[in-house]
Amino acid sequence: MKKPIAKIFSILAITAFYSCTQDGTNENDTKAESQEFKIINVTHHDGKPFSTGDSKSSVTGKYVDNPGGGVMMQAFYWDVPAGGNWWNTVNGKVTAWSNAGIGSIWLPPASKAQNGAFSMGYDPTDYFDFGDYNQNGTTETRFGSKTELVSLITKAHTENMKVYADIVINHNSGGQSEANPFTGTNTWTNFNGIASGKFKRTYVNFYKNSYGNNDEGSFGGFPDLCHADPYVQDWLWKRADGVGKYYKNTMKFDGWRFDYVKGFAPWVVYDWNANVGGFSVGELWDSNVNILNDWANNANSSVFDFACYYKMNDAFDGNNLALLNDDMMWKRNPYKAVTFVTNHDTDEIWSKLLAYSYILTHEGYPTIFYRDYEEWLDKTKLNNLIWIHNNKATGTTSILYSDNDEYVARRNGYNGNPGLVVYINNSDVWQERWIQTNWANTQIKDFTGNSTWYPTTQADKWVKIQCPPKGYSIWSINQ
Repeated sequence: MKKPIAKIFSILAITAFYSCTQDGTNENDTKAESQEFKIINVTHHDGKPFSTGDSKSSVTGKYVDNPGGGVMMQAFYWDVPAGGNWWNTVNGKVTAWSNAGIGSIWLPPASKAQNGAFSMGYDPTDYFDFGDYNQNGTTETRFGSKTELVSLITKAHTENMKVYADIVINHNSGGQSEANPFTGTNTWTNFNGIASGKFKRTYVNFYKNSYGNNDEGSFGGFPDLCHADPYVQDWLWKRADGVGKYYKNTMKFDGWRFDYVKGFAPWVVYDWNANVGGFSVGELWDSNVNILNDWANNANSSVFDFACYYKMNDAFDGNNLALLNDDMMWKRNPYKAVTFVTNHDTDEIWSKLLAYSYILTHEGYPTIFYRDYEEWLDKTKLNNLIWIHNNKATGTTSILYSDNDEYVARRNGYNGNPGLVVYINNSDVWQERWIQTNWANTQIKDFTGNSTWYPTTQADKWVKIQCPPKGYSIWSINQ
């Protein structure tokens, strides 16, 4: 009887040997490989989450602020259906979005623009016409009426969601032609006939004028507003009945997305924020982190993290996840970085779910794109990532490992919340890796459900986790 048993043990030993050596490694080797990677402690602060302003308590049982900070929905895309029904479409979705954990919505420019019922709003004519004056060939805007917009904002507030207005203050469009002594030509700068009668403008309020020939930038040949002009400042952000305060106090917008901030100096946004208040984020289309950070500090505003966007594109689509070690706005200044995967202007990243798994587990203020959520990606998976962001993505960030195919990072927890470990795998096969957690002798699990492992961390806090091909897993304490 002893010989067969010995033979069985020999077979098992050989099988074990080959299972450990078929890729040239064993358990100790893979742990040693991970131990050789010098952990990168990316951020250094007290761990507080991104804040979008004043914290409100919930009267409906739904949270506004949560352990991980907020998630924003860009509630439109380029050329949403015309016909004046978009505000109603969004209105019908805000309850589901709130239930999913989305805390704010960013709306397209809401006022009447030159192209009337067909405009996406980025060619503004009358800042006080929200679809209630018959001008530019229509009463309603492309998105609907003022009544429908107010109803949408009210509904969002009922769901404890904040609403951000897209503000275009660099340029105007739709004025009448007038003789302009500063250019010696006729220019389309006469806005004295706007239907609201508020913030009338002429050539004296646009460059070139008595304040100079130009400011930081012009856009598309449109009349370029002169922010050095006290009259323009007064109507945009100083007057109690001016644009900013009317939007905030009467229309009840909670914050601002400033369009094309390369077109004017950061002091403009700084002054707006100082006079009007509310959350703000600037569209500064630049991959240079120094430029983004300087603008955000000088404007006292958040800024979209285009550096992160382009690094994700190169990392995920270029098959080099080590590029995620590079500098980004959220690493440089996590409390002023708004991260995104797609927006109405640019849609280059192919591996979108991997990118969402990145921004929804890392620092900054992540933005979900409407079409990604409602049309193009798996909503269940996005909802799971939103839940993980809101409940587990806490504290400072440390990169535990990265190479071409694998990226592992740790959120270090805050205020009793244990944080998480995110593992992203850009290869075509399952991957396993030893990593160091902040938890000793503790059972953890993958909160995405992509892995069925329930490993227990060792006394030295190391543990082996796994990740599916072209996928991600996100680990935290099993509780």
